[in-house]
Amino acid sequence: MSNTENEFPAPRKMPDSTSNGRESLNFFREQVEQHHSRFEGSIPLIASENLVSRAAMDMFTTDLHNRYAEGLPGSRYYEGNEDYDPIESHTEDLAKKLFNAPFADVRPVSGTSANISALFTLSSPGDTIMAPELAAGAHISTQRFGAAGLRGLTTITYPSIPETMSIDTDLAVKAILEEKPRICYVGQSVYLFPNDLKPIVEAAKEVGANTMYDGAHVLGLIAGKQFQDPLGDGMDLITASTHKTFPGPQHGVILANHDVTLPNGKSLHKTIRSRVFPGVHSNHHLHKVAAFGVSLAEALEFQEDYAKDMISNAKALAEGLWNRGMKVFASEQGFTESHTVLVDVTERGGGADVSKRAESQGLVMNKNMLPGDTSAVNPSGIRLGVPEMTRLGMSKDEMDEVAELIHLASLGGKESDVRKRARVLKEEFCEIKYCWSSKDKAYSIPKWSELL
Repeated sequence: MSNTENEFPAPRKMPDSTSNGRESLNFFREQVEQHHSRFEGSIPLIASENLVSRAAMDMFTTDLHNRYAEGLPGSRYYEGNEDYDPIESHTEDLAKKLFNAPFADVRPVSGTSANISALFTLSSPGDTIMAPELAAGAHISTQRFGAAGLRGLTTITYPSIPETMSIDTDLAVKAILEEKPRICYVGQSVYLFPNDLKPIVEAAKEVGANTMYDGAHVLGLIAGKQFQDPLGDGMDLITASTHKTFPGPQHGVILANHDVTLPNGKSLHKTIRSRVFPGVHSNHHLHKVAAFGVSLAEALEFQEDYAKDMISNAKALAEGLWNRGMKVFASEQGFTESHTVLVDVTERGGGADVSKRAESQGLVMNKNMLPGDTSAVNPSGIRLGVPEMTRLGMSKDEMDEVAELIHLASLGGKESDVRKRARVLKEEFCEIKYCWSSKDKAYSIPKWSELL
């Protein structure tokens, strides 16, 4: 069989400057359909992506998409929110219930905007923030070129444990006591193992610092009570996106512990409110808030089982790769306690090469830095995540087949065979699970409006 058989079609040619509007409309529709078809025949392994339920997706095309609701329920700058206000209030109530949080703000439109709002809440320009190292999985929000730099903060990194990409708690406590930062930030975009939070919280209190936990990647594991409990361990607040291990819309949230007085004499909770709006946001995408509310309601029923199965599948995938001779990260520590698996593919061409070749064979993943790497463009690793395939009902048995396909794709030479096997496997898993069931399948072609 030729390695070019069963290839995914190339993107369609974009309309040129002489095209009319309907030609552009047709292009957009056809390209979206091609995107759906590509994912219908692929194994998605991006750790930061997931599938929103059909019940939540229904909220995307409601009239809420067309409206503004600046301010808070009952105190808006626009009229016309009498029916929307209870939606936002109930969504906050569901978030507080699910996460056992005294406070929730569901207006941030993304995890990064939630981070920016939190940084503006807790700090002033010239302050210092302590955060993990980039090569140890930190998010760019904490860097000079990210949200921390936008706020005018100086970032000092915690010492890390290279073998697990975790914070070295003992050395971190020592650094906090020496540096006396304004914010102690914990959170990573590669989160393999929980960090020991209580000593960090205690050290932060000793030097008068506030603490924030970026739970974007592990929010669903926290909701399912399978990872750690940052608020229970004393962190002041959690910021997160709502569409990774938590299978909601692409949106953001801030959860906070009991109210405290900040060094400037203001209330933590009230300051979060004002930094979210008018500080960082204007409109906050009301249709996404409603979809987040639906996702929270589903999570109260399904998330614990889903979180358990994500971790089980990640461990099985890592074991399958290891058994095939691939250099899976943190082998001595059991590979992972989350949804994510890291693999050193230096000997197979490096992360950029392997992830690109895998994509053409129906395996969607991303390149990723490992400890010691200096280039994010050409790193030595790949990052694999199981949220989406778990969401579709795959279990440990299927993870072994996925491991085989990743192994073959990274070696090269059997491209057509891998594409075919990936497509055949995916055909068995097209129903979104861990939510209220629907007749609609994942990746089904959109039902376009009939235009006159």
